[in-house]
Amino acid sequence: MQKVLVITYYWPPAGGPGVQRWLKFTKYLPEFGFQPIVYIPENPSYPIVDENLINEIPEDIQILKQPIQEPYGWASLLSKKKTKTISSGIIQEKNPSFLEKVLLWIRGNFFIPDARKSWVKPSISYLTKVISDENIKTVITTGPPHSLHLIGLGLKENCSIQWITDFRDPWTSIGYHKKLRLSKSSQRKHKQLEAKVLNTADKILVTSNLTKQEFETITDKPIKVITNGYDDKLKPVSLDSGFTISHMGSLLTGRNPIALWKVIQELVQENKAFKNAVQIQLAGVVGEEVLQSITEYGLESYVKSLGYLSHDDVLEVQQKSQVLLLLEIDSEETKGIIPGKLFEYLNAKRPILAIGPEGWEAGKLVIQTQSGNVFTQNDSKCLKNVLLDWFKSYENGELRCNSVGVGQFHRKALTESLAKFI
Repeated sequence: MQKVLVITYYWPPAGGPGVQRWLKFTKYLPEFGFQPIVYIPENPSYPIVDENLINEIPEDIQILKQPIQEPYGWASLLSKKKTKTISSGIIQEKNPSFLEKVLLWIRGNFFIPDARKSWVKPSISYLTKVISDENIKTVITTGPPHSLHLIGLGLKENCSIQWITDFRDPWTSIGYHKKLRLSKSSQRKHKQLEAKVLNTADKILVTSNLTKQEFETITDKPIKVITNGYDDKLKPVSLDSGFTISHMGSLLTGRNPIALWKVIQELVQENKAFKNAVQIQLAGVVGEEVLQSITEYGLESYVKSLGYLSHDDVLEVQQKSQVLLLLEIDSEETKGIIPGKLFEYLNAKRPILAIGPEGWEAGKLVIQTQSGNVFTQNDSKCLKNVLLDWFKSYENGELRCNSVGVGQFHRKALTESLAKFI
């Protein structure tokens, strides 16, 4: 089999969506003639840990590790809580403290492209020998963190390899990028690095068509869209007895579904049966502004915080929920963001209530697969009508999701596309 070196920061026991993509690709690649070798940090600073994912690491896979120095250690001496919050991607928008402003400014302007930049040079040195010794012809780097693409850049300059970059998220157009308090020179440096990576790589992988269109304005290199997906791992479960509306993953300020809170408040006031049955389940980190909105609309008693769940528990909650909630920031920058949870929602076969920007690519997939309904924050009336219709179906024991064309997003099918692209 051809050997493929995969360079990734997120790997079990890291939790969250970032680890799933290449954990699953490496599981199925040998079926298509490729032997993956995975390179990861020896001592990473993962904001979320899921020990159960260790059991999903493919047997007999070769894993290489090298130490990494990250700034979050010394930053936590100033504030452990705020450092963990920032490293998790949670950026306070309303009334940030002075310390938060300072930490963000340092993160944005001293660590370009990101806080893992110190791993680049030692990794290039170490992997150059590995590539020679193992006769590796293809190297794949996946980001964020986008500093890993700089490792690929260095290896491309040192070795005779095919280098493929995988962008799970965009680089300079990602929503949080504007919140990093970047100076103009820092903004330019990000743009320059992004262009250099895109124009030096042999091939480029992205997770959405809009990201592909964006990158096509920067480079003429081959770009392939391979979305995230789902894997068969479902056990028979019974649906929740209550009318549960569940959101999986981080629910931060920009995703705050004000229209939904307003609609649920109205239905609670107008419909006694709805009031007695509805429960909003939030799994993962919830931003302070979101919690404040829930309080303002008087919904605290209808909200159940599940905290961080293992991936196995997430799959179970998704299957048992009456309705699954998919949210994105209502802005131009997020139209091409397809949350990884969408594909596991599709596999759970429960109705999806999606709220996001006009022209949202994830929303188009919901419509295409006939797996739910999509709204903007301005669609309160339509949102209310659909939620009430679903509730009536729930009362009659008839709330179902008859989706179509979901099989194309199975991890094995996606890996076959990846193998052909390699």
